[in-house]
Parts: sequence; structure tokens; C-alpha cells
Amino acid sequence: MKTTQQSVTKATLLSLISGLGQFYNKQYFKGSIFLSVFLLFLFEMFTFGFTALANFISLGTTPVVDNSLFMMIRGTLQIIVTLIFIFFYVLVISDARAIARRHQQGLKVNTVPKDNLRSLYEEGFPYLLTLPAYLLMIFVICFPVIVTVFIAFTNYDFQHITPFRLLDWVGFKNFLNLFVLASYRATFASVFSWTVIWTLLATTLQIVLGIITAVVVNQKFVKGQAFFRILFLLPWAVPAFITIMSFSNMFNDSIGAINAQVIPFINHLPFVNIDAISWKTDPFWTKTALIMIQGWLGFPYIYVMVTGVLQSIPEEMYEAAKIDGASPFQRFSKITLPMILFATAPVLITQYTFNFNNFSIIYLFNEGGPGSVGSGAGSTDILISWIYKLTTGTAPQYSVAAAVTLLISIIVISVSLIAFKKTNAFNNEEMM
Repeated sequence: MKTTQQSVTKATLLSLISGLGQFYNKQYFKGSIFLSVFLLFLFEMFTFGFTALANFISLGTTPVVDNSLFMMIRGTLQIIVTLIFIFFYVLVISDARAIARRHQQGLKVNTVPKDNLRSLYEEGFPYLLTLPAYLLMIFVICFPVIVTVFIAFTNYDFQHITPFRLLDWVGFKNFLNLFVLASYRATFASVFSWTVIWTLLATTLQIVLGIITAVVVNQKFVKGQAFFRILFLLPWAVPAFITIMSFSNMFNDSIGAINAQVIPFINHLPFVNIDAISWKTDPFWTKTALIMIQGWLGFPYIYVMVTGVLQSIPEEMYEAAKIDGASPFQRFSKITLPMILFATAPVLITQYTFNFNNFSIIYLFNEGGPGSVGSGAGSTDILISWIYKLTTGTAPQYSVAAAVTLLISIIVISVSLIAFKKTNAFNNEEMM
């Protein structure tokens, strides 16, 4: 085909005003759309954008008249819109350069609007299909997260309630306070350590129970497997809210079924003498109860998942192991357990991340109590429930809560990525 003398450099320079590069490449329809978007963005910037960004930096100058929180939200929205336009701007320049090269090489270039639309449909259909979802994700998920990030760097607390008081940027002060101020340091250390213990023990318990019940029920010698499968699904079938509230009543120190009926019944056994346990007034026993309850609530899901894995393991593997003289424990440790972990590693990791932020059981059982470890946190509060109390108490500390939220996110994301990488979880699908 005949080549032209289109200049890639000239197309790039003209594209500094979006659309002109496409006009230079004789793609007038595409250039008109890009130029319209460019002019629309400029109009938005001069009518709203520059003011929003300036207010975002200053967070206002006059109390009551200026609402610092709204200014932050508008500024965040403007930052997102600007970043989206910058991405679009780079794509426009890249497109102009690519089309100029096609001209130089004598390749076909769609210059007719109908051909442009057909090419967009045929080559860009996946992008058109997913674009609304990405935009929705940006404004519904990313937007609130970014606002939370910015709040963590302000002094937003009960002494600075907008619009009556203005907010100020304080940098990393809130993060430093968690580790420097004695009150916050002690509370954060206590809550964080219990959060880790709770996550490890409760999740491991539900995983172990789920695997054991699935392995036992799926043995050929077990009669009435259908009955047991239904029985083990009951904790999962009942809404967790109802189960947690029921257990909260059962573990009541004075009139709960555990102290009033179960323990006296056990005491009838020979050489057994157990006193009533302070399930909801002693931090140790409250934590013990929480771990046991979560084991009960969480094991059915693991049970169902592991049951599916067990049914997919070829029977020939067990037969070969028997011929080689492997004991039942060896068959379990060398065949069953590796296959379970191989297939379920990503889900098991997510169980740990879920319990790290499992607010409902902590709050519904005893509202994070008993007692207090300072800064509004109870002795059984985990980080997520402490955040709730920081924002809903009589003296809310929104900025500190935002800082703790960011720390939680960093911890969960980092640990999850490390675990996924160490277990090679995402590559398992290619190997199966």
C-alpha cells in the first residue's frame, strides 16, 4: 500500500490538545469525540475543578461557612476525575502516534466514521463491556476508601466537628499517636495482639473441625451419611445473627444454659467438679467462648468445601497406597490432606482474613467486653470493633479510626499476598 509522510512527532505534539492528532491522521470522527471530551474537562476544571482542588488543600478558612469534610469529599472526587482524564489523555496521544505509524507503514487506517465504529465494536467490545463496571467500582468502592485515607491525615475528632470547626492536615500524627501516646499505644497493642490470637485460633479451629468432620463422614463404613451431612449444615443454615445471640444467652453467667444446666449435668460424672464459669465477666473465658462459637459457626462451610474435594480424589490412589502397605494415617497425611490443601488454599486464606475483621460475633456476643483496656476498647474488642467504638462513642475519634482502618488494610493485604505467594495458590489451577 502507498505510504504517507505522516510525522509521529507532529501527531504527538498536536495531541497535546486531545483530538487534533486524530484530525492530523484524517480520523475526523474520532478526533471530534476526543476534542469534545477535552473541552468538556477544561470546562469542568474552570467551573468546579480548580476551586475543588484549592479547597481540598486548604480545607476551608471560615468555620460554619466552610465545611471541611465536604471540601475534602469534593476534592477527592475531583482528583479521581482528573486521574481518569489523565489516563484518557495518555491513550489519546498513544492512539495518535500509533495511527501515524500505520500511515507511514502503508497499513490500512479507518478514516470513515462507520469503519471507526465497526473497528471499535470488533476490537474494543471487551473494553466497552467492562468500562461501566470499572467506573462503578471507582466511584462506589475506591472513592470512599480514598476519602478514608485522607481523613486519617487530618485532626477529625470530637473537638473538630464540621462545619462548626475546620479540619487541618496533620500528616502522620494519627499513626504516630498509636505507637507514641501511652493511652493509644497500650490499647492498640492489647487489641492488636488479641485480634491476631483470635484470628489464628478461631479460624484454625473451624478449619480443623471442618476437615475432620468431612473426612469422617465420607468414610465408607459410616452409615447414614446423608443424615450427618444435613446435620452438619444446620449451623450454616441458621442466620449467624440468631446463633450468636442464642449463644450469648446460653453463656450468661447466672441464668445461661451452660452454667445452669450443662455444668451441673457434667458434675454428676465421677471425679468431676466444675464451678460455674464467668463466661461474660472474665476476659479469658469470654475469649474462650468466642473462639468456640466461631468454630461452630465456621466449620460447616469448610466441611462442604472439603467434602467436594474428597469426592474428587481418585479411589485408585488409596488402593495403590494400601498395596504399598500405607497405614490409614499415612494415607491421610500423604494423600488426603495434601489434596485438600492444594485445592482449598485460597479459600482457607480468605477465612483468616474474614475472621480478622469479623465484627458481628465480637459485638453481638458481649459488645467487646467485659471491662476496658483504654481508649474505648473492651477486653475482647478486635481492631474492627474498636474502630466502630472510636466512631460511635461520646467522643468520636474519626481520624484515629481511619488510621487504624488503613493499618488493618495494610496488614490483611500484606499477609494475604504473602500467603498466596508461599502456597502458590493462584497457580494451582494450571497444575490441576
